[in-house]
Amino acid sequence: MALKVFKFGGASVQDATNIKNVCSILKNHSNEQLVVVISAMGKMTNALEEVVNAYYYENGNAYEKLENVRKFHYDIISALSFEEADLAYSEVNDHLVEIEWILEEPVQDSYDYVYDQIVSIGELMSTKIIAHYLRSKNVNALWLDARDCIWTDDTYREGRVDWEMTKTRLKSKIDPILNDSNVIVTQGFIASDSANNNVTLGREGSDYTAAIFSYCLDAESMHIWKDVPGILTADPQCFDYTTKIERLSYQEAIEMTYFGAKVIHPKTIKPLQNKNIPLYVRPFNDESSLGTCISDVDELSYPPIIVLEQNQAIINISTKDFSFIAEHHLSEIFDTLNRHRVKVNMMRNAAISFSLCVIHDSHKVNAFLEALKQDYVTDVITGLELITIRHFNQSTIVEMKRDKIILFEELLHNTIRLVVKINTTLKRKSVDI
Repeated sequence: MALKVFKFGGASVQDATNIKNVCSILKNHSNEQLVVVISAMGKMTNALEEVVNAYYYENGNAYEKLENVRKFHYDIISALSFEEADLAYSEVNDHLVEIEWILEEPVQDSYDYVYDQIVSIGELMSTKIIAHYLRSKNVNALWLDARDCIWTDDTYREGRVDWEMTKTRLKSKIDPILNDSNVIVTQGFIASDSANNNVTLGREGSDYTAAIFSYCLDAESMHIWKDVPGILTADPQCFDYTTKIERLSYQEAIEMTYFGAKVIHPKTIKPLQNKNIPLYVRPFNDESSLGTCISDVDELSYPPIIVLEQNQAIINISTKDFSFIAEHHLSEIFDTLNRHRVKVNMMRNAAISFSLCVIHDSHKVNAFLEALKQDYVTDVITGLELITIRHFNQSTIVEMKRDKIILFEELLHNTIRLVVKINTTLKRKSVDI
């Protein structure tokens, strides 16, 4: 029997009603072999990040924030009201105790290490609850710990996958389970290193987890269930007029995610392309729809596609003696960017300065600036947005530039990128895209 990989994100399991809908979808596919990858519930990753920050920066309310996490999960279990609820309460509590053990000790480790040990618990709790609920509704589902399958290095918050070891571990775990159950429930986003420490795969990394499972298990297809009808020409939360794209090539999907499209994690597509595994981005509130299909098709004709990335910053760098920015300066700057894992979206080199547009992760950016301050002068402009228009036309460019200050502009073949300063409270009324 051909295996399929389903992935449900946080919005799909944010409350009891949506979890019941996930159960309904899985019951309708219960005659197939499924690996079901599930994210933390709702905005739980954000809530656990608050616990990490409260603990790491010692502001005194980490336990209070952890109690909010506990109440959220207990309320969902109560609302679901199912036969195995007592087991779900107990197992969620066990995971919360793991966090309490960390909070009891003074901070000794790096922020990224602490982050991964705490934030990864969100996926473990969500999948424990859902696996118990599925079984209570006669779905023959077994729970699998993704940390026993996906092995990475110790680059915390952005683990790099050891593909050969992961493939070996996955096959050894999955094959015996499929003899007893045709539905496996596991976690997105999380893995482990050689010391069995929790490692996460990067923010929104559950899509990537599903692609890892799909690649290593030679899945027939992969399905991402979301709260949108498929892949749209722009983010409907930011633009009034969007349309669904029925089909995308792997190459176009890779380009879109590279430029910041949030509908799919950027590392997702390449493993699927390597084995020609089709990916369907589907609406979880309309099971009959196949949404958008990403596959090995000839390049198609696309409408303008707009990708908006908020929380951007421009960092301007110059030498303290105002000498030219030479190759050895660039080498030092890029080495520092790599060490602090600052994500660069655009760059510009002038005679005595070098400018970067980066994702404004304040923890990483501040560490990067601190590392440069001995030899360089830096200043930072925050509160910016990066607009990327694929397959642009002139009317779309004019509309996207309206009422904005353009700080960077870059034209690459059929793609234009703009770093802009705008009023982010205004919803954009785009041209027909």
